[in-house]
Formats: sequence, C-alpha cells, structure tokens
Amino acid sequence: MCFRLAAYAVCVEDGRVLLASHAPPKGEANWTLPGGRVEHAEDPFDAVLREVAEETGYEAVVERLLGVDSRVIPAAERNVPGTRDHQNVGIFYQVRIVGGHLRPEPDGDIAESVWTPLPDIRRLRRSSLVDIGLALARTRPPTGHAAPVPVGGLIQH
Repeated sequence: MCFRLAAYAVCVEDGRVLLASHAPPKGEANWTLPGGRVEHAEDPFDAVLREVAEETGYEAVVERLLGVDSRVIPAAERNVPGTRDHQNVGIFYQVRIVGGHLRPEPDGDIAESVWTPLPDIRRLRRSSLVDIGLALARTRPPTGHAAPVPVGGLIQH
C-alpha cells in the first residue's frame, strides 16, 4: 500500500469557495481544493499555507483546523495499471486570504484557480476532497473525523 499525508485549504468567502484545477490531458477539468503533499519533516500547518501560495498566488492564514479524513482507494478503482492500494490522510484547514493575486501555478500541476459559487459546485467534475472539505466546514464535527463521502457521478477520487 502507498501512503500520502496531505494538507488542504477550505476557503469560503462571500458564498464562494476557492478551487484549483489540474491541467487535463484531454477533456474536462478536475477541480479540487488547494493543497497537497506534506513534505518530509514539514508541519501540515505550514504545508497548507505553502500549497495555497504555490497553487493560487494567494497568501493565506489558517483560521482553524476543520478535521481529518483517512481513506483507502483500492488499486482496482485507481485505474492506473500496476498500482497498489493507496491510503490518503488529508488534514483540512479553514483558511482566509490576506494578500497576493490569483494566478495559475508557475511550472506546476495547477492550470487554474477560481472562486466558484457554492451552488455551482454540484455541476463540476471534482475531487471528493471538495465535498469532504465543504462538509467539514459546514458541520465542524467535534471529533474532527470526516464522515465518508460517496464517490460517483461527477465526483472523482
């Protein structure tokens, strides 16, 4: 099994959420939350701020920890030949933008970052991370444990 620790930013302002899109090789963009891998010896708190800056051009501050999601994606569902089961542990933070300018990630995987009205989220092809992060922001579970989010339709791993 491969393992990944990641930190994600949930930034909701004026009824909109900040989303980032990976450059699609072909077809429709896949939207996700700004964030990504926590580097070796890096604090997840610092990682989420670094990822927001890298992927969106914004400077952010963490307002609170929202919760943690741990999920195993079976190799059969990953659609990558020769792969193993994958466990992703995601730490979700509520962040607020304090400076910078929205832009694509230079020399990176993020082709575009946008503010998306919350009602429009359902129509997007999106990572399950978007739904997990928004659910945590809405419910703020006392234990910080993210409830499972069903994957299907427009939602991708």
